[in-house]
Amino acid sequence: MELLKRLPSPMGLDKKALLEMILKEEYGYLPARPYEVTAEEVASDRKFCAGKAPLRTLKLTCRAEWGDFSFPVYYVAPKGKTQIPCFIHINFRDDIPDRYQPTEELVDEGYATLTFCYQDVTSDNGDFTNGLAGVIYPDGKRKSDDCGKIGLWAWAAMAVMDYAMTLPELDHERISVAGHSRLGKTALLTGALDGRFYCAFSNDSGCSGAALARENDGETVAKIVKTFPYWFCENYYKYVDAEDTMPFDQHWLLAANLPHKVYVASAAEDLWACPKNEYLSCVAADEYYKAHGKSGFVHPERLPEVGECFHEGDIGYHFRDGMHYQSREDWLKYLRFLKKA
Repeated sequence: MELLKRLPSPMGLDKKALLEMILKEEYGYLPARPYEVTAEEVASDRKFCAGKAPLRTLKLTCRAEWGDFSFPVYYVAPKGKTQIPCFIHINFRDDIPDRYQPTEELVDEGYATLTFCYQDVTSDNGDFTNGLAGVIYPDGKRKSDDCGKIGLWAWAAMAVMDYAMTLPELDHERISVAGHSRLGKTALLTGALDGRFYCAFSNDSGCSGAALARENDGETVAKIVKTFPYWFCENYYKYVDAEDTMPFDQHWLLAANLPHKVYVASAAEDLWACPKNEYLSCVAADEYYKAHGKSGFVHPERLPEVGECFHEGDIGYHFRDGMHYQSREDWLKYLRFLKKA
């Protein structure tokens, strides 16, 4: 808990200032949002989930000032229902259902899902000439504060939200974004940038996601930038082995999810993601949420024990047993949090 006393405070800054710092120094500035998002149904499975929730494969086309871009999205919603809450899930694969998405169980709980595979947006490597990256950076080069791949995946998630807002059967006030690992980082950035979401769910997002960078016992800025430099803007590289010089830390990203809810999930054996610092980030964001009229993070004055869930505030958290994985257990805990909200 001593670490909390040494963190840069976001207090006194508005959300715009938090985002300006996070974008300029870590993720980079995103391309302009689309002025039009349309969908074409290219396939359907009316028997999916025993016919109770058809699966529609969509081609989502985004039109922006810099050009057009299309990518596939998979939509499942309980048949014959209205005011349906929904998850926009940024996933590693295009499989429905998927090991990271128990689709039928979510349907049985009354939820719709809009899912896309992140590599259908742009590849998870240093190639900036393909997919959305190729449209935004036609020569494959970017300025020091241009966004990396996380920013482009977040851009796509917000475009899916644009489409979700056109679907009359959905409850537009109860649409959440979710992701695991690098896509948990993406979900947090998406939620910070787009106030239309009801909650941003981050699962095992670790370094440069939910976990504080300072005194991180797992992955550090040096390690993540060495392996995945293309996830971030180039300005972020100056904090390699210099986390204490950062004018912010990852609790700013959680705080920037105001006005909506934000949720962090940790796993006991996922030491690379530094569960302790994921939890302390929630603690550190609590003051900012409370200062803006929210209930913040309701927690004991200690580190969590395996199996504990803290679901009483606008910042939610759970600490499960097991490894780096987005499991059925995680989703059930997300649902439990949403039922309390």
